[in-house]
Amino acid sequence: MSSATLYPRRLVCGALAVALCLSSLGLVPALAQRRRLPAQTPTARGRKGVAPKAKTKAVVPARWRAALERITADDMRGHLAFLSSDLLEGRKTPSRGLDIAAEYIAAQFRRVGLEPAGDDGYFQTASWEEIAASSRRMRSLPPEAGTMKFRNVAGILRGSDPVLKDTYVIVSGHYDHVGMKPEGETGDRIYNGANDDGSGTVGVVEIAQALAKLNPRPKRSILFITFFGEELGLVGSRFYGRHPVVPLARTVAQVNMEQVGRTDDSEGPQVARAAVTGFDFSEVGATLRRAGEAVGVEVYKHPKNSDAYFGRSDNQSLADAGIPAHTLGVTFEFPDYHGVGDEWQKIDFANMERVVRAVALGVLLIADNPRAPRWNEQNPKTAQYVEAWKKLHGR
Repeated sequence: MSSATLYPRRLVCGALAVALCLSSLGLVPALAQRRRLPAQTPTARGRKGVAPKAKTKAVVPARWRAALERITADDMRGHLAFLSSDLLEGRKTPSRGLDIAAEYIAAQFRRVGLEPAGDDGYFQTASWEEIAASSRRMRSLPPEAGTMKFRNVAGILRGSDPVLKDTYVIVSGHYDHVGMKPEGETGDRIYNGANDDGSGTVGVVEIAQALAKLNPRPKRSILFITFFGEELGLVGSRFYGRHPVVPLARTVAQVNMEQVGRTDDSEGPQVARAAVTGFDFSEVGATLRRAGEAVGVEVYKHPKNSDAYFGRSDNQSLADAGIPAHTLGVTFEFPDYHGVGDEWQKIDFANMERVVRAVALGVLLIADNPRAPRWNEQNPKTAQYVEAWKKLHGR
């Protein structure tokens, strides 16, 4: 369980240096035992030899299967044990712990060879003045907050197609959480945020390292990005929407990960299942479902929460710009949500491995498809996003 000990700056800096050093050597996380995907089975066919569309699974080429198998529970345990440790003091926006997390994520992007996508290496920086005006919650932060930079962490895996490499699929998660209880309170004071959203952040890192070794790479480029300030009202992703590092008109989809580690949902255990917000708002949901079927994960639409939660994570910022954008998660509500008990020891890493593999395959299917996903214009809930897409593309 968490300790309420506050670490002196010297210890924090020293621990960060050790972590980054080990990371650069590939020793954090430790070398993992690779789990094999189930063997690919032929697609079921009807009497006339035509595969029923509703039951068609994604075809997984051998090189993709090898990449997916590089996503392991042991790797993710190593990353998450650090990112949600007491050392990072709850990763509040802004805080010293959040800065340490940003440096760690950037080190992982550097280690696997992603192209830096920010204005400062892997960092897309925002000043206090640039973001405070758009967020009441940011304006309410203490005066000293005005002297830190705020940073999204972004890297690009460049695509292989001469034309499609200039289009992008975004894979994202938010790396901030809610910090600590006030000084003077007894007991555990640190909101470690392992599931929310350390798990999504680790998913981004793990997919990046898995796909970076592909040869050939997917046709489209993939932008891996972790956002600050989601807990303060999607601040980091809204900043990105106003200051994109790649053209929004060339961004075909966003797959955001949120709460992909815990399986103890308030409605009951969620094993080998993942929900997509706004599942039928665009074609992305169906693509993720196909990917899930190929790796043994049921990707589904929750009858109530899928639509209700569409605007509660960083996909909303990109959807507002017209980009088909969704969040995939395992749990909506779980014990310790925004509580001090959300710690890495409670993560179901074996299940998380399977879910993150499903996301990675879904991203590959989108990135390798010359046809970009489209909004579902038949769904009245998508009207504002369809109009934004038309405006973005001059239609």
